Amino acid sequence: MSLGEVLLIIQVFSLTMSTILILMQNRGAGLSSTFGGGGDVYLTRRGIEKSIVGFTVVFIVLFVVTRIIALYVG
Repeated sequence: MSLGEVLLIIQVFSLTMSTILILMQNRGAGLSSTFGGGGDVYLTRRGIEKSIVGFTVVFIVLFVVTRIIALYVG
C-alpha cells in the first residue's frame, strides 16, 4: 500500500465518521424549530453530547490534515 492509498482510506473513514456524528447531533424538532417552533434552549453540552461534539471536531481536523498532506504528496 502506498502513502496515497493510506491517506485516502483515512480521509474516507474520517469523513464518514464525522458525517455520522453530525447526524447524531439533534437540535430541536426538525423543520418546526426552523420556523419558530420548539422553544427549547440549549446552553451547555453534557455527557455523551459533549463527547460527540469533541469526536466530530477531531475527525474533521483529521480529514483536513490528511487532505493537506495528500495534496503535497500526490
